[in-house]
Amino acid sequence: MIRKFLGLSILLFICQMSIAQQGTASPYSFLGIGDLKFKGTAENRSMGGMSIYSDSLHINLQNPASFGNLQFTTYTLGASYGQIKLESPSGTDKGSSTALDYLAVAFPISKKMGVGFGILPFSSVGYNFEGIGETGIASTPNKFAQYQGEGGLNSVFLSLGYQITKEFSVGATVNYNFGNIQNQNTEFLGELDDEGNFVRTLNYGTRSLDESRLSGLNYNLGAYYQTKFNEKLSLTTSLTFSPKSDIKSDNTRQLLALNLSGVGGVTVSPGQLDEVDLGSKQTTDLRLPTKTSLGAGIGEKNKWFAGAEYTFMNSSNFGNSLTTIENVTYNNASKFAAGGFYIPKYNSFTSYWERVTYRVGIRYEHTGITIRDEDINDFGMSFGVGLPVGRTISNLNLGVEFGNRGTTNSGLIKENYVNFFLSLSLNDRWFIKRKYN
Repeated sequence: MIRKFLGLSILLFICQMSIAQQGTASPYSFLGIGDLKFKGTAENRSMGGMSIYSDSLHINLQNPASFGNLQFTTYTLGASYGQIKLESPSGTDKGSSTALDYLAVAFPISKKMGVGFGILPFSSVGYNFEGIGETGIASTPNKFAQYQGEGGLNSVFLSLGYQITKEFSVGATVNYNFGNIQNQNTEFLGELDDEGNFVRTLNYGTRSLDESRLSGLNYNLGAYYQTKFNEKLSLTTSLTFSPKSDIKSDNTRQLLALNLSGVGGVTVSPGQLDEVDLGSKQTTDLRLPTKTSLGAGIGEKNKWFAGAEYTFMNSSNFGNSLTTIENVTYNNASKFAAGGFYIPKYNSFTSYWERVTYRVGIRYEHTGITIRDEDINDFGMSFGVGLPVGRTISNLNLGVEFGNRGTTNSGLIKENYVNFFLSLSLNDRWFIKRKYN
């Protein structure tokens, strides 16, 4: 059976690397390298995104020290679907997105060491919005602008964890990040009708297309320490650290002249496509900021766990130097998460639902993005269940997250979202020497 899962893993790796996803519908993905994705499993996400808890069955993608505790070969695949409602002073809109969140395989290579590898998204770009503004010139028609973007950054990772003692484990992850981001901006002049709707007139407009091809390495270090209070209760502490690193960006820009006739017709003028010499911005470095997470929790093995985690990211220099955006600044970001799980009776023979894992969590995030002097903050609540697959140690994990981000102050956009996510965690033993042929 495990051979089939391995074959499926290889196929999905190829699909994930060759097919671009639009994993977001947020207008805030217009900024920097897009919407930063959650880099953990559905199990962690159901507990507010905490990376504290680790056991011998599940992969923890956030802390590489967890790989030193694995006792089984574990295959995990996660996907999500999100719906978003956008609110602004001028009205509301809706959007949705679907994405493959991660694909990973991990296995122990000794009693104290484990290794894992896989792929997951780092960021995602997917926006499409319009704007009308005054030109500032008397008797000149209004300016119409349309912004579109797609693409993102993916990470292929290799992790190694080592158990120094029964209580203390350390680990490291190396990520190769790659991707492509396209940002398109269309502008032309026009007039408003009596109801305030924009009317396109016979006019020449311009369209610029920026493309960034990204690649580079970054690293993640982790440590776990667990000690017992008594026969039942244990204290777990977790620390992860990602040093700053640079992502290389090869950039191109094209300008296109447009001939817009009437309300709906758009005709591209032949021969008006120009490559722009970006000079020093043709190749740029995007700095990924230093990130530190520290957390602690208490629980009873195979019964319950509760904890909290604080994350700090030095993101004041974060951004994409190719695109200059007015009234946008980047500050240091932070996140607080709390959550846990409860299992009524993990080895129950009479009730399936007593073996189910019930998870809950909350989080509050200061994203570090400030637009028009308004901080963009994010708050979410999550719930989930881990459903045992038959009498095996494998499980199906389902979760849902409700939250909001942003504000309608200063003409900005507030997002109200609900995300549904699931994962399949399959466990088996590899590298066991056969007693009989």
